[in-house]
Amino acid sequence: MKIFYHTSATATGGRDGHTQVDDGSIGFDLVGFQNQSGKQGTNPEQLFAMGYAACFDSAMNHVAPSLGLKPTKSSTTVGVGIGQKADGAFALDLDITITVEGLSLEDAKKLIEKAHTVCPYSNATRGNVDARLHVNVVQSFDL
Repeated sequence: MKIFYHTSATATGGRDGHTQVDDGSIGFDLVGFQNQSGKQGTNPEQLFAMGYAACFDSAMNHVAPSLGLKPTKSSTTVGVGIGQKADGAFALDLDITITVEGLSLEDAKKLIEKAHTVCPYSNATRGNVDARLHVNVVQSFDL
């Protein structure tokens, strides 16, 4: 595979520690999703949701021309759940909701299905994570 971009991040202290991109451009204090300490921060599932949402929305913009589609606007919301499977392992669960302006419902579904085949996050999780795609077609909305 030809690598177009590479980055790295380091976490210390796990879910109650700190994570930072190794070039120093961004970092977060972390708190577990069951945080009751009052400590402010974010959790890894929130960071994953943000990255997946941005990547999926970008994938739609990338594939739209190949399908002859021109959505006016789009937004992607990724809901990330975490739970424990019957075998004791932990797993993620995803709801990916895409709102599209300027397309019919049929065309929006085609766009989303194609984006789901090329999005790196979708490819990384396919077969490993339960993911559901949802589509909303609107006349106009503010981003």
